[in-house]
Amino acid sequence: MLLAYNTNGFAHHDPAEAIALLAEIGYRGVGLTIDHGLLDPRQSPSALKRELKKVRKVLDKHGMRSVVETGARFLMDPRRKHEPTLMSAEPAGRKMRDAFLRHAIDVAAELESDCVSLWSGVLHEPIDDAAAFARLSSELLEVCRYAEGRGVLLGFEPEPGMFIDTLARFSQLLIRLDHPSLRLTIDAGHLHCQGETPIAARLRHWAKRLVNVHLEDMRAGVHEHLMFGEGEMDFPPIFAALSEINYQGLVQVELSRHSHMAPEAARRAWEFLSAIMPPAGPVGEK
Repeated sequence: MLLAYNTNGFAHHDPAEAIALLAEIGYRGVGLTIDHGLLDPRQSPSALKRELKKVRKVLDKHGMRSVVETGARFLMDPRRKHEPTLMSAEPAGRKMRDAFLRHAIDVAAELESDCVSLWSGVLHEPIDDAAAFARLSSELLEVCRYAEGRGVLLGFEPEPGMFIDTLARFSQLLIRLDHPSLRLTIDAGHLHCQGETPIAARLRHWAKRLVNVHLEDMRAGVHEHLMFGEGEMDFPPIFAALSEINYQGLVQVELSRHSHMAPEAARRAWEFLSAIMPPAGPVGEK
């Protein structure tokens, strides 16, 4: 496993400079959140090609692995956070999200990223579970097929407040859609927040599907990403479980509300986690 940091915590930095700074601190991977200023799908194909080349060059220069993250808050709609999604009532909205996810998959293929991390979205209308699961399964199947064609894995993240909010709900999704490209992103803080504990046991249970890990401190019942040491979580058992299952992916620090102090936050997180994290293997090893 390699320690990484999500660019959603470097919102005020040039992405290439953020990657270089993270490498300087000691991180060996990065979560690339597609957003304003980073691999924006609305730019021209030629501009995107140039940016991809630039990002690939800086990743290679610093020996950094990557995951493509799709959690930008207001990229697609300046008024509604994370909207539209695969759960949107309007077919046009779902089509827009599908196009965005295909863009993320194309980016991941070009950068040879570990996976594309995604989630369900919020269900805003009063329909029953059967209809909602049918909608999500149908939309997600098309995304899975596209990812498979590009040789890209998907790390599906249960997210508090969304239709698929827990690992238990993710299990229900798998009953309806168990595609070979559909893997799992686990945010350890979300598990603590929602009482899906002990976290180490959950990691062991999902070892074969796990492709991406997010990490931050958190308190029970409160979905707020905190600096390490400011919440309630016990991290050594988490790393022990990841080591036990021979997890080879990125462990991404996700402090999206710390961009105003990004260099300091990244250093503090590194100092805290590197003291308890098992030694990493050779650079580039998966």
